[in-house]
Amino acid sequence: MTTTVRGLEELKALAGKDLGSSGWLEITQDRVNTFADATGDHQWIHVDVEKAKSGPFGGPIAHGYLTLSLIVPLFAELLDVQDVKTGVNYGLEKLRFPSPVPVGSRIRLNTKVHSVEEVAGNGVQTQLECTMEVAGSDKPACIAQVLYRHYA
Repeated sequence: MTTTVRGLEELKALAGKDLGSSGWLEITQDRVNTFADATGDHQWIHVDVEKAKSGPFGGPIAHGYLTLSLIVPLFAELLDVQDVKTGVNYGLEKLRFPSPVPVGSRIRLNTKVHSVEEVAGNGVQTQLECTMEVAGSDKPACIAQVLYRHYA
C-alpha cells in the first residue's frame, strides 16, 4: 500500500514509521542480461547460464548493483511525496549484500523511515532503512541505508 504525503511537514511526520513491503518482483535472466549490457559487467556468474550452474550459487545470480537499483521502482510503491519542487537520491550511508538473488527468484522491498532532518535550501533529508527480501530465503539480499532529499 502506498503512503502519500503532501509537502515537507507531512514527510517529517514519517520519521520512525514502517512503510511496509512492496509487491514481489521476479528477477529474470533478461533483466540481468540487460543490466550487464548497460554496465559492462558481463561476469559469468550473471550471464553465462550453463557455466553458472556449476558455479558457487548453482545458477546465475543478479548483480548486487542491479538489486540495489531495484530499490527505486519498488520504493515508489511504498511512498509518494507530493507538493514538493523536487526529490533527489542523495546516496547511501551503508550497503551490504548478505545473500545472492538467483535468477528466477522473487524479491520485495521492506522500508522503514529512520529519520527526517531539515537541510539547507528549504529541504529535508530522509534516511531509509531498506531491506531487499528474497522469497523463500532466511537472509536478505540487500540491506541499505538510503538517503533522499526533497525540496519545497
